[in-house]
Amino acid sequence: MKRRSLITSAAGAITLGATTSTQAGAQPLGHPPTTPLSTFNVISDIQGDLGDLTVALRDIAATAPNGAGIAVAGDITPRGYDFEYAAVRQVLERGPRPREIAWAIGNHEFYVPKYADPQTLALATWPNGATEDSLFRSFYRFAGRSAVYAETTFGGIPVLTIGTERYMHYHDPKLWDEVWLSEAQLSWLDERLRYWAGRRKPVMVVAHHPLPDTVSGTRNKLYMSDYLQADALLDLLGRHRDVFLFSGHTHWNLALSDWYVRRVVPGSANLDGFSVVNTGAVQTGFTDNGQGGENTVPGVFNQGLQVEVHRDRVVVKARDFAAGRWLKQVSVPLATRI
Repeated sequence: MKRRSLITSAAGAITLGATTSTQAGAQPLGHPPTTPLSTFNVISDIQGDLGDLTVALRDIAATAPNGAGIAVAGDITPRGYDFEYAAVRQVLERGPRPREIAWAIGNHEFYVPKYADPQTLALATWPNGATEDSLFRSFYRFAGRSAVYAETTFGGIPVLTIGTERYMHYHDPKLWDEVWLSEAQLSWLDERLRYWAGRRKPVMVVAHHPLPDTVSGTRNKLYMSDYLQADALLDLLGRHRDVFLFSGHTHWNLALSDWYVRRVVPGSANLDGFSVVNTGAVQTGFTDNGQGGENTVPGVFNQGLQVEVHRDRVVVKARDFAAGRWLKQVSVPLATRI
């Protein structure tokens, strides 16, 4: 089985927009030092690497001691077993625990049906007695909510988590990890984006899977077709200049030049596009092998983001948690001052 599933692709355009990119730690030109209104972090793809999760949490506590929270962009567990969720919870309880956590669901949260028991991979007998509903219930119990999509705030900044509401192999034997979004979820997202735009707030959207033709890896055939409703989701996000989409899943290195892009959606009337940011990964990094596949990034890999929201801009910094160093940053002007 390939590392990622494929379906159809969606067209679009990329622009770097009106951004200022600098080495992290250096203040962008034209912006005197200010205290952010909100600082928070984004990580993804823990996948059972609890040692690296501990390192990341300690580094985050040191670099953002007053941080408002952490968003986790999916693949919280390696397979979705309840004991795997419990192990993540134990790491958090040992601390340092973030003030607030926004959980997004990932494809690895649906891998229990691939196993006859936790030690025995059994694809031939999928789903091995596991029901689709039980997989969602495990996530809901862990995340403390009753829906895949949810809203919270980090220091007054809205954070929306979205994700698949079906594990597609239960519904179509030709599909596996593709993302299915209900009309209810899309309508909710549309309403919340409009609501916060009316209040002149930037909106942080957190999803596990990347949209096609956006950040690193999404022009690789492995990741061009993750969404069954890619066009509908792009249409909603593309209307709003001050939307920031954080996506994981690829594990692609934040050292790559297209870790951040602005995605313009044709016909949206928003010629500046919206921001899309790769979240890196806590567990194992990948990069393009030049042949439509991937190579593993050698050495210890443990990356994520720090986000600072100011009245007139959002600064996103890429961080190597293992090395304890900043990789790069981008300063994105806001269309409306907060």
